Amino acid sequence: MKKVFFGFTMLISAYAIQSCSGGNTADNKDSVDSAKQENKEVKAVQKDASDFAVKAADGGMMEVEAGKLAQEKGVSKRVKNFGAMMVKDHTAANDQLKSIASSLNVALPDSLGNDAKDEIAKLSKKQGKDFDKAYVDMMLDDHEKDVTEFRKAADNLSDSSIKEFARKTLPVLETHLDSIRAISGKK
Repeated sequence: MKKVFFGFTMLISAYAIQSCSGGNTADNKDSVDSAKQENKEVKAVQKDASDFAVKAADGGMMEVEAGKLAQEKGVSKRVKNFGAMMVKDHTAANDQLKSIASSLNVALPDSLGNDAKDEIAKLSKKQGKDFDKAYVDMMLDDHEKDVTEFRKAADNLSDSSIKEFARKTLPVLETHLDSIRAISGKK
């Protein structure tokens, strides 16, 4: 009996040590992967719609964080003002998307994904004019991709609610792209 009890105690101890040491791989996933996995299991909407929503949420959160950095660290008034616009517009879009996702039972990331965290960390290390240039380049590249993705989503998504979100958000993103092109001097 003592051997059985000792064996059971060792098994419980081993499980406790593994749990505390991060042996659970789900804990090591970033928030984007976790949301995608949850959506895969729940299947509330088609994969194209849930994947777009997850990516849009992560991108929107990154825009807000980068915009806050621009307001804080930017040298140019135009960069600071663009950052403020990013915080305002993307916070509003994020709130709309959260509401839609909640009504559809679609999981969204609750924090920045690892890739977005890395981009923000890299940007936060910049100073002065180097910051402004890095931020403008980042926003130019990001908004070119966003406009393309939102246009495609507005035309093709299977879920009408998320498709409508993309359609309504697209003109805002196009305005952002025009603004950042003007700041960068690129057409």
